[in-house]
Amino acid sequence: MTDTLIRGTAPSPAPGRTPLPWLRKHRALTALCAVVAVALGLVVWGQLAPRGDAVPLSPGNAGPDGARAVTQILGRHGVDVHTAGTFEGAMAALGESSAATLLLYDRNGILDEPRLRDLAAAAGEVVVVTPRLETLTALDSGIRQAGVVPDDAPPLAPGCPLPDALAAGEISGSQGFVYDGGVSCYRPAGSAAGLLAVSVDGQLTVLGSTVVLGNGQLDERGHAALALRTLGKSPDLVWYLPSLEDVAASGSGQTLDELAPKWVRFLGPWLLVVALAAIAWRGRRLGPLVFEPLPVVVKAVETAEGRARMYHDAHAVDQARDNLRAGILVRLAAKLRPGPGASADTVIEAAARLLGRPAADIRDLLNHHPGSESRLVAWAQELDNLEKEVNSR
Repeated sequence: MTDTLIRGTAPSPAPGRTPLPWLRKHRALTALCAVVAVALGLVVWGQLAPRGDAVPLSPGNAGPDGARAVTQILGRHGVDVHTAGTFEGAMAALGESSAATLLLYDRNGILDEPRLRDLAAAAGEVVVVTPRLETLTALDSGIRQAGVVPDDAPPLAPGCPLPDALAAGEISGSQGFVYDGGVSCYRPAGSAAGLLAVSVDGQLTVLGSTVVLGNGQLDERGHAALALRTLGKSPDLVWYLPSLEDVAASGSGQTLDELAPKWVRFLGPWLLVVALAAIAWRGRRLGPLVFEPLPVVVKAVETAEGRARMYHDAHAVDQARDNLRAGILVRLAAKLRPGPGASADTVIEAAARLLGRPAADIRDLLNHHPGSESRLVAWAQELDNLEKEVNSR
């Protein structure tokens, strides 16, 4: 009994201390708040999460033209990839290792000859992607540009004794450039230059396609194998993409006068001379305008039709009515011969006597004013009938 009383008189939890009853009562509001909280969390995470870039062949670019995939695969295979965006950063990264591999993709031709030579001297091996003529000249490796891969070219086979190319197999030549000199591989049909060229001493490798390293086609054909074997020879890889900071560091770039060939300075005066000669030639040939009457015969039907079209386009009902009235009076006067200087009333009375009709009817017909184009056509037909009656008598 005592236990029962004790259990019965035990204090119950104070109302409001637990949110369960409230949550059960407001289930819809609770679910909405949870969804909003999750959405806000995703938005905040998306804003604070590290983002990549859109620079071609950048290790931070996850797009089809980026190189995030190949750098991550190299990292998993024990290669430390050091990304450099400036010349000083690339030299510092190369200075930390005596045999580091340098990947250089200077697509805008920012680096000058002294800095290119410094990079080549500091690196154990240099891999240059689609280099320009100035870059190859500064590196002085005996490799030179030799054109582009045809658009309809099939996949390219190694065609050389290099172990890396033989292990990789076929690669795509899409949007690629070919180079001559050293040991060239992946040559299009009928060409002695290849998409991949290695100098005689093996210190410089020229790759004429960004597709081999890009994310978009890395898993196709032998792209991944060639990229990993070319860039993974050293435990340290410096991935250098020159930026605008390197332009500012090098001072002002070359002007248009410095970039243009020497013969361009004579082009302006020569064009001026040609323009003056063309003006003199054409001016003497044309001369002033001369008006000369020509013996042209225009049929009356064509003239009438032309005037009718003009009256129709201008909706000149009154002008057309006056011309039709004057024309029939002239023709009736020529037929009836009322005498020189006869007035319109004289012609009308002569026509009435000839036809045996009241002169007032003929006068009303000739003095009628049509109000529309359709009425004008009907009135012209009535005039034509009148003229035919007079001519038939």
